[in-house]
Amino acid sequence: MPATRPSASTTAVGSPRWPIQRSPTQQQANGKSQASAAVNELWFNNGVARPRKITQERLLTAAGTVITRLGPAFTLADVAREAQVAAGTLVQRFGSRHGMLVAMTRAAIGSMRRNLCAAVADVDDPVAAVIQALVGWYAPLDDPQSAANNLAQLAFDLADDQLRELMAEFYAVMEAELQPLLGRAVAAGDLPGAPPVAVAARIVTAIADGTAIHWSTCPVGSLRARMRTDLEAVLAGWRREPRT
Repeated sequence: MPATRPSASTTAVGSPRWPIQRSPTQQQANGKSQASAAVNELWFNNGVARPRKITQERLLTAAGTVITRLGPAFTLADVAREAQVAAGTLVQRFGSRHGMLVAMTRAAIGSMRRNLCAAVADVDDPVAAVIQALVGWYAPLDDPQSAANNLAQLAFDLADDQLRELMAEFYAVMEAELQPLLGRAVAAGDLPGAPPVAVAARIVTAIADGTAIHWSTCPVGSLRARMRTDLEAVLAGWRREPRT
């Protein structure tokens, strides 16, 4: 919801905006290295100024943490405090609060491409890999307050034309990354009743996102357990031979 707001260290993929995960190893979304994405800020110790690198990763991780804690009411000053930088650093890097949200979403798209399938590369069963990939991606939302704050931010994002377009790109990438896993399952004969792979990817993506939204309004039990149950129910139907 490209969403949580537990800290970025809670999972391997980091802290989301709904459901935009913030990878702790993310680089700048436009492909520049972290070194080229860094800026110098003067930090003072005993009156002596020393330059210190402020990476894009650090700023976006701080932003994800703050959104998780405060929802869409957050300010650049809140993020600056979390990142332990001057507010001017954020203005210099992103231009505005909106610019920072755009950067977060673009970085999340890159993280999705790098991490969704990589996180389940050692899972032999392709059906289990699909479930594990989605449950793992949404895991940082498995906290009622974090989910509520990120869901509120999602509403803000959807009202903005540029952010909404980037969200559409994010979900398109999620579906594209799931297609090879589902394709393996179909080729292995594990999902004989599945629809075409592209349609199957869209369905499981929608189930995962819908389950997360539904759970955030009534957070009984674990989101991860709920999502796993919902995905398994659909995939179990696809395991059966289609009627002729």
